[in-house]
Amino acid sequence: MTAPPDITAGRRSPDGGDPRAGDPAAGAPEAGAPEAGDDAAVLAASVRDGDRFTAVYDRHFDGVYRYVAGRLGPQAADDVVAETFLAAFRRRATFDAARGSVRPWLFGIATKLVAEHRRAEARRYRALTAVGAEPAEGGYEDRVLTSVTAEGMQPRLAKALGALARKDRDVVLLVALGQLSHQEVAQALAIPYGTVGSRLNRARRKLRASLGTEGP
Repeated sequence: MTAPPDITAGRRSPDGGDPRAGDPAAGAPEAGAPEAGDDAAVLAASVRDGDRFTAVYDRHFDGVYRYVAGRLGPQAADDVVAETFLAAFRRRATFDAARGSVRPWLFGIATKLVAEHRRAEARRYRALTAVGAEPAEGGYEDRVLTSVTAEGMQPRLAKALGALARKDRDVVLLVALGQLSHQEVAQALAIPYGTVGSRLNRARRKLRASLGTEGP
């Protein structure tokens, strides 16, 4: 059996914080990185050569880390992200490219692992509610992205996110933190495309009501 590459230790930014926290471009491919369409081929090749999986890890670590850290905080994210990629490595032979791409598949694994830390997520929102910060500017996705990743969430937003049903919160944070499209969210959560829109619209209404904002 092929041993997994060294992906269990996690990877952090030089200052120890969330890699590219608050950067809307985080998770975009770097120069010379494989195209998203190549991920499936690389993953398939890694079934025979486990070292090839490192390319998938390097490409998607930052985006998955930012998403998990935004929900659970950086300390818990180290372990959860390592578990995400270890699980993906172990399941790589079962990945079906006909059902979608590798990126939402990874976020789906991460979301299931986040669900196992519901209490940690709830504690995080309660703590952020108590701390507070200046409101972030921009649309609701930008507001969620900036506030959560910067660890400076304003109390009303923290309270509103904590009050959302888990399924609605999964959708809104996959969009805001993971920057997934509606189709990718549908793949990640294994739900119909239309369900993504309904859950996102419901979450938007509740967040806007909490933040006192208006918009489409």
